[in-house]
Amino acid sequence: MSKYRTRAAALVAQMTLEEKVSQTLYNAPAIERLGIPAYNWWNEALHGVARAGTATLFPQTIGIAAAFDEELVGRMAETIATEARAKYNAQKKAGDRDIYKGLTFWSPNVNIFRDPRWGRGQETYGEDPYLTSRMGVRFIEGLQGDDPDYLKAAACAKHFAVHSGPEGLRHSFDAVVSRQDLYETYLPAFKACVQEAKVEAVMGAYNRTNGEPCCGSKTLLQAILRKEWGFEGHVVSDCWAILDFHENHKVTKTPLESAAMAMNNGCDLNCGCMFPNLRDAVRGGYVDEARLDEAVTNLMECRMKLGLFEEEGKVSFDAIGYDQVDTKENRALNLEISRKSLVLLKNEGHLLPLDKTKIRSIGVIGPNADSRKALVGNYEGTASRYVTVLEGIEDYVGEDVRVYYSEGCHLYRDRTSNLAQADDRMSEVRAVCEVSDVVVVVLGLDSGIEGEQGDAGNEFASGDKKDLKFPGLQPEVLRVAYESGKPVILVSMTGSAMALSWEAEHIPAIIQAWYPGSQGGRAVAELIFGAYSPEGKLPVTFPYTTEELPEFTDYAMKGRTYRYMENDALYPFGYGLSYTSFAQKETALDTRTIEEGGTVTVTATVQNAGAMAGGQTLQVYVKALRENTPNAQLKGLQKVYLQPGEEKTVRIALPETAFGLYNEEGECMLEAGDYAVYAGMQQPDERSAVLTGQRPVCLTVYCSRTRKL
Repeated sequence: MSKYRTRAAALVAQMTLEEKVSQTLYNAPAIERLGIPAYNWWNEALHGVARAGTATLFPQTIGIAAAFDEELVGRMAETIATEARAKYNAQKKAGDRDIYKGLTFWSPNVNIFRDPRWGRGQETYGEDPYLTSRMGVRFIEGLQGDDPDYLKAAACAKHFAVHSGPEGLRHSFDAVVSRQDLYETYLPAFKACVQEAKVEAVMGAYNRTNGEPCCGSKTLLQAILRKEWGFEGHVVSDCWAILDFHENHKVTKTPLESAAMAMNNGCDLNCGCMFPNLRDAVRGGYVDEARLDEAVTNLMECRMKLGLFEEEGKVSFDAIGYDQVDTKENRALNLEISRKSLVLLKNEGHLLPLDKTKIRSIGVIGPNADSRKALVGNYEGTASRYVTVLEGIEDYVGEDVRVYYSEGCHLYRDRTSNLAQADDRMSEVRAVCEVSDVVVVVLGLDSGIEGEQGDAGNEFASGDKKDLKFPGLQPEVLRVAYESGKPVILVSMTGSAMALSWEAEHIPAIIQAWYPGSQGGRAVAELIFGAYSPEGKLPVTFPYTTEELPEFTDYAMKGRTYRYMENDALYPFGYGLSYTSFAQKETALDTRTIEEGGTVTVTATVQNAGAMAGGQTLQVYVKALRENTPNAQLKGLQKVYLQPGEEKTVRIALPETAFGLYNEEGECMLEAGDYAVYAGMQQPDERSAVLTGQRPVCLTVYCSRTRKL
C-alpha cells in the first residue's frame, strides 16, 4: 500500500511539531485545518467487539483455541470485523468518536500461556507456539479482510514480548530469557503474525525483557521486529507502560527521558500520557524530528488503509449497516464455536450423553451454574441474550424432566449470604442430590478472580491464581454431591488448567467448558444430552498439582508446557474425548528425507468408526531423535468432520523449518540425523495413550546435512 505511505508522509509534512506530537497519543485530537478528525485508537475485539455495547459475544480465546480449527477462527474474525464496521458506521454517523469506537483493535493476544497460574492466559491460544501462530494468523486475516484497497479493521499482535505474568509484578518485572527460549517459544507466533498475516500493529509489553523495557526495547522493536522480520505497520505501547520506565523499571529518571526512549527505539503510539513530552524532547535534541515524522506517518498510513480519510461511500465497508450486528447467523456461529470449544476430559462407563427419556430429575449445582459472568471471560462485549448452564439444561429438557437448582456456595467466600453462617447452602446441596437422578456440578472461576491486574479485582493475586484448585467451598460441594451416590457430571468453567486429581479419580464425567460465550449454557446442555459429539482438544496441559510447577517468575522453558515437561500430565495438551470413535488408516510420508527447501507431506485416512457424526483433529508432531532436544512438538493439524462410516484422507505438508530447532545463539538449525513424525489424534506421550487406548503412527525421516535455516 505504498500509495498510502506517500499520501501519509505528505500530510505529516504539513503538521506543526505540536500537531505531530498530538497524533502520537491514543486519543488523538482533530486537526481541523488539515481535515483530520479526532480518533481514539483504543479498541478491543478479543472474542467479539468489546466494551461498546451489544455485539456477538464468542467464547473466550482459550476456548476458541480448544477447537483446534483454523478455519473456524477465521470465520469468527470475519464476523467480528463486519460487526465492527457496522458499529463504527453508526457511531460515526452520530459523531461518537469515544474510546472503543474506532477500527484499530488491540487483538489478538499471542503470548504463550507458559504457566497455568497466569490470569490473562485465558486471552491466549494456549501454550504451544505452533497452535498460537496458526490461530493468530487466521484471526488477523479474518479481521483485516481481503479487500485489495482497504483494511476492514486493523489487528494488533500483543504483548511483544516474553509476557505471561505474574500480573502483580508486570510493571517492574524483568523477564530474563535465553535467546534459545526467546526464538523457540516466545517469538514464533509474533513472527507469523507479522510475516504471514501482515498484522497492522504490534503492542509492546509492560515488563522488561533481558533488562530492556519492552515498549522501548532496541532489541525487540528495532533489531527483531523491523530489521529481522521487516515489519511495516505501527507499534503501540501497552497502556501507561512508558510511565513504568521511570516509575517502576527505573531505567530512566524523568517522563521526558521515558518518552524519548520509547520513541527512539520504535514505539509510534502511546496508550498513556507520556508522549506530550515529545515536544520538549524534540526541541531539546533528545529525539530527532525525522523519527517523530516516521511515527506519525506510520499512524496516518494506518488510518488511510482503513479508509478513514475518504469521502463517504468510497469505501465498500461504509455500506455495512447496523442490521449486521447480532444477527441470527452470527448467533448460530457463536453457538457452533461454543460447541466445538468444549473438551470432554472423562466419560467413565459412557455416562454421557444422558438420555432424557430415562431420567425424571436432574440436579444442577454450583456457583457457576447460573452465572453470566462465567460465560464470558474478560475483554468482553455485551450480548443481547445470555444462556447459563442452568438455563441451557432447563430449556433442553423442557417439561419432561424436573430440574432442581442450588448455587451450592459462593465462588470463593465461605458463605453466600453475609449474615449467614459458613456453608449456608450445603444442606440445600444435599437436598437437591437426594431428589435428583443425576447431578451436574458447575464449578470454576470467572473474570472477577482470574484476569488482568486492576481489571479482575482479584483479592487473591492481582488476577493470577495462587494455585490450581477450585477456590472457597467448591471442592466441598463436589464431595457432597459425590457422597450422595448419584451419578455426577462436573462442568469446569475456567480460563485455564486446574489441578483435577481428586476429580479425575472420583467423578465419572468431566467437561472443560472454559468461558464458553453468551450461548455457552446451551452448548453445554446439548453436549450433556448428546445433541452433538464433543471434539475440543486441550490447548494447555493440565498438571496433577500446583507444587510440580516451576517458579512463576522463572521464564526458562525447562519443565514447562508439554514441549519441555518431564512429569506426566493429568490431562495432556492435545487431548479430548468424543462420543464416537475414529480409526486411522494408511498413514504415510511422501519422502523419507528432508530436502533443502522441500516439504515432507503426511497423508492419513481418518474414518468415523462409531455410530455418531463427529469432528476429529489430525495432529502431526515432530521429535528430533537426539539428546537434549524438546519433546515431540505440534507442527501440523487439520480438522475433519465425518458421518458414521465415512472416511476422508488428510494431507499435511511439513516445511523443513518444522524440523529445525534453535541453538543458544537463537539461530534455527536443521541438524543432520533422524526425526520422528507422529500422526494421530493426540500427542505421542504415554499419558495420552493410557487415557485413550490409542497411539499416533510413528514414521521417521532423515536429514543428511546440518544447515542453518
